[in-house]
Amino acid sequence: MAAEHSTKIQKKEIPIFFAVDDNYSLFLAVALKSIQANSSRDYHYTVYVLHDGLKKSTVNSIKSYADEDYTIEFVNVRMRHLVMQNKLHTRDYYSKSTYYRLFIQSLFPNIDKALYLDSDIIVKGDISELYNTDLKDNLIGAAKEDVMQNVSVFGEYVEQSLGISRNLFFNAGVLVMNLKAFRKENVEKKFFRLLMKYKFSVTQDEDYLNVICKDRITFVSKAWNLSPAVEAGEDGIKLIHYKMDLKPWHYDGVRYGEYFWEYAKDTEFYGALQFMKENYSELDKERDRQCYINLVELAKRDAKREDSYFNTAVKRINKNGNGKNNAEDAARSSRAVILEKIKELESQGIFDVDVEDDPVTIPLSPDKVDYLGEKLGSRIMNKIANRAAIKYYEKLIKNGDFVIKEINGLENYRSVTGGAVITCNHFSALDNYAVYRAIRGDFKKGQNLYKVIREGNYTNFKGLYGFFFRHCNTLPLSSNVHTMRKFLNAVDVLLARGEKILIYPEQAMWWNYRKPRPLKSGAFRFAAKSKVPVVPCFITMEDTAKQDGEGYPVQAYTLWFLPPIYPKAELSDKENMEYLKDENFRLWKETYEKVYGVPLKYGD
Repeated sequence: MAAEHSTKIQKKEIPIFFAVDDNYSLFLAVALKSIQANSSRDYHYTVYVLHDGLKKSTVNSIKSYADEDYTIEFVNVRMRHLVMQNKLHTRDYYSKSTYYRLFIQSLFPNIDKALYLDSDIIVKGDISELYNTDLKDNLIGAAKEDVMQNVSVFGEYVEQSLGISRNLFFNAGVLVMNLKAFRKENVEKKFFRLLMKYKFSVTQDEDYLNVICKDRITFVSKAWNLSPAVEAGEDGIKLIHYKMDLKPWHYDGVRYGEYFWEYAKDTEFYGALQFMKENYSELDKERDRQCYINLVELAKRDAKREDSYFNTAVKRINKNGNGKNNAEDAARSSRAVILEKIKELESQGIFDVDVEDDPVTIPLSPDKVDYLGEKLGSRIMNKIANRAAIKYYEKLIKNGDFVIKEINGLENYRSVTGGAVITCNHFSALDNYAVYRAIRGDFKKGQNLYKVIREGNYTNFKGLYGFFFRHCNTLPLSSNVHTMRKFLNAVDVLLARGEKILIYPEQAMWWNYRKPRPLKSGAFRFAAKSKVPVVPCFITMEDTAKQDGEGYPVQAYTLWFLPPIYPKAELSDKENMEYLKDENFRLWKETYEKVYGVPLKYGD
């Protein structure tokens, strides 16, 4: 479906997708006018309008906006829509066309990166700047959703129903899409699997996208998706999104409404838009108010559902004939629920979703963390915490509650003389100490093992483990861009001075899960950038005769330190990142298959 166009000079192509029906075609015209007025003419733009049937007059009107730098194509997705129409959930402000963005990856196999824009927008900035956002290997570039951050009922909904921090939920109306990564991760297939099992009704396809893209998001400035409910920040105004009922063609006094009318007056739909506003009745406005009330009640209800996506990835149906829990059900532990979640997620091909109730993430500000131990107080607490941790874990080992059976391949670790990234599969709160214990005898004076951890574990984990998370040479990630810059600098400094950093490339911890899971790229990006090797460690398990407090066998761990993987001089950082990641997974997979004697398969 590539566009045919000719230009005097071959320009870089920027694909822009919209999804509309006849009701939204007027706003599409205004959006296009604003984009054309402010975009760089150093590019050629192909605008794809996805629809399932538009009036010929509408198509002709929009096509008239094409010029030497803008090609406009209409793509009818009716057949795809018909296949799924009974399964797509819609409500109030939404139409089924909002789901079309999920089909772009398969409808346009030759496009690797694109913009998706809702049509209820105007663009004040140069849209090519948004397109040129460096996504690295993330799936999506998007702005955070201000509604989830500022309205508690919706923040509680995404945290309790979807398991996503209100501070990390993105608005899907303005997207930079890494379609190549979408295909690699089978995003469309994951969407359909989720659609068959879970009905997300509050923000619908936005909910599905946030679940699928979790931890694979590049957050852009709110200036690129500014709601009239929010004042412009230091980055100013680049794109205004008149979402929900904040629409200047319905109401007076909508913040930033003057920009909409500035571009609307240059379209043939200006009169129709004015007529629409003048005839928006009190009954229409009351309907808007009721829609919002309904949305709030829906969010409250779904946040409390026991069968929500976050609470259970598979229905708990262990009921006896009379509908009451039997004695065996009553005795079922939380671990049994976790194992059910893991089994269900594996069957769906989803490996990066949390299965335990981790603490809600509280954003970490730069002044609350001392990554490099530059403050005396930090160094003192670090010593106290490390001594306490050793004492705690060694007691578990002595009592047989934590078993390290064997350590293999230490010569591989010892062959690395400088800084390195150590990777490990993540299945227990104990695995990081197992790695530390295996290599601590090789540390020089003043050295230690640094561990990358999640933001919420640092800011909001209670008790003894929370103390360890905050003070045992940990490097917390952060949703705060300034803190994240500080984190990245610390990683560079530590690797340059020869330190070892433990990173879990699977990210989420799956309790006692023995298979290697698909890897995220962060660990390998750090290694490639700093030109240091990756030392893969894979831990295998076997049952012991002793049972833990919930009746499961205590596991005996065997650590396998595998040959270090060095970046290649002839490859770029991005190519090295992929190379290191692929080699790491290959070594893990070989070890898994050798030790357990079975081929690696998921969902069996």
